[in-house]
Amino acid sequence: MKFMKLGSKPDSFQSEGDNVRYVPSELATDVIVTIGDVKFYLHKFPLLSKSARLQKLIATSSNEDNEIHQEDEIEIADLPGGPASFEICAKFCYGMTVTLNAYNVVAARCAAEFLEMHETVEKGNLVYKIEVFLNSSILQTWKDSIIVLQTTRALSPYAEELKLTGLCLDSIASKASIDTSKVEWSYTYSKKKNLDNGLRKPHAVPRDWWVEDLCDLHIDLYKRVINTIEARGRVSADVIGEALHAYAIKRVPGFSKSSSSVQITDVGKYRALVGSIIELVPYEKQSVSSSFLTKLLRASIFLGCDEETGLMNRVGERLDEASLGDVMLYDVDLMQSLVDVFLKRHSQENDVAAKTSVAKLVDGYLAEKSRDSDSLTLQKFLALAEMISSFPRQSHDGVYRAIDMFLKLHPEISKSEKKRLCRLMDCRKLSAEACAHAVQNERLPMRVVVQVLFFEQVKANNNGTSSTGDSTPEITPASRSTNTEDDRESWDTEDIKALRGELASLRLAKNQQQEDSKGKLVKGGGLGVSRVFSKLWSSKERGGDMMSSSGTSSPGSVNDDSKSSSSTSKKH
Repeated sequence: MKFMKLGSKPDSFQSEGDNVRYVPSELATDVIVTIGDVKFYLHKFPLLSKSARLQKLIATSSNEDNEIHQEDEIEIADLPGGPASFEICAKFCYGMTVTLNAYNVVAARCAAEFLEMHETVEKGNLVYKIEVFLNSSILQTWKDSIIVLQTTRALSPYAEELKLTGLCLDSIASKASIDTSKVEWSYTYSKKKNLDNGLRKPHAVPRDWWVEDLCDLHIDLYKRVINTIEARGRVSADVIGEALHAYAIKRVPGFSKSSSSVQITDVGKYRALVGSIIELVPYEKQSVSSSFLTKLLRASIFLGCDEETGLMNRVGERLDEASLGDVMLYDVDLMQSLVDVFLKRHSQENDVAAKTSVAKLVDGYLAEKSRDSDSLTLQKFLALAEMISSFPRQSHDGVYRAIDMFLKLHPEISKSEKKRLCRLMDCRKLSAEACAHAVQNERLPMRVVVQVLFFEQVKANNNGTSSTGDSTPEITPASRSTNTEDDRESWDTEDIKALRGELASLRLAKNQQQEDSKGKLVKGGGLGVSRVFSKLWSSKERGGDMMSSSGTSSPGSVNDDSKSSSSTSKKH
């Protein structure tokens, strides 16, 4: 830190308690200057020789009723910097040693201006010396410029009128905008990674070298610094975004945590803080990460910021870049609004990768939110899931996991509601692991289990791995021995007819594509599925739930009836 010493005489100011300052001397003090609650017992001559303001105050003070040699007393209520800055000025008047540095130079400058310690009173006066020190030393130093800027806030409007705040802003902005190869001063940089993506030389200066040092600034000053830097046009938007991210982490409680349990006492203070950060976010899409935007949105909602709507649109447009951890603290309504923004933004675009990412994100979100039975109702689950039902997915394992988690924690839902949930899932797009879990899942309707088995058999036949259906996953008796009432009811006439139609359609397609004989094909293609139906059917008989209607004939008649019911087949 730069400093400057003024004066050559020893500092002989002494204190008596907390409210009295005096200069011991053979000469009696003849003036009392009251600054706030502190009284200074001083001598007129050194003060009057350098301060035009004190000359006027003492000249106009009334001492007519005082005895000769009694002290004059003046009071200065609004001196910038208070007693500390007046003491600096008084010591300068006495010629005593006084040290100026980045922490006290602005206060001393404002006080000297207030006391009119100009060159017209005496050459080499305090105002002149401080100006030289500021311009030639303090403002040439990176960290000193920041410290000085911090002190100007408590000295407004005096610092503004003397243009000290503007000088600090220009100094900081010019240094932050300089070519990194010319940075020769010290700075704080604790990050292991930087915006250069590891391409920077070991001892080179990173592009965002300055962001951490500015994090101690009050938001009002920080906002002005960022605006001044941007106005110069030499710092890229992504570096500005990195600066805002670092500032938010440092200044907003719990910003980087994935928890909503942070206690904030002064909500109004932090609402203004977050609102200002939102206003500073550059418009360029890649200037800040999607993760930063989602955390900022979470904070703005919690604090009730007015800028919430605009920020929500930015988050929704980039929802495909968000991670599950970023959005888990959003409620279902907000998540639905974000998906809606994404849909509108990408409605005319065939961005498969983006839609796939959003589908995966929503699937994971629904699975995790299903653990909270109070916030995620069936209607909200369906509304959100159906919004992205047409989005491409590599597999439907995520959909299955979300459905299974919801069924697990909401066992009270009806048969029809279970069916509606399961319509969101395409059994043909389940992985082998998901299929293995699904066929033994007691929470799923029996119809869905049969569909899973059915399409597993199709895959096996198409891959030539099985000609008899032996590769079809089997359901152990124990896994279905405790069927719920809804599971038993799901095995109804309508489901049987639909599945027969699916079988008939599959056989027809295979008959057209297969080069083998028709009789051989039917034997190889349908036998495995028939075995599955037989096992499921016999399990039902053991459970005492055999249907008596004409639409539920024995599984041996499935092949015969499938021709007549093919027109009722459904797509899944």
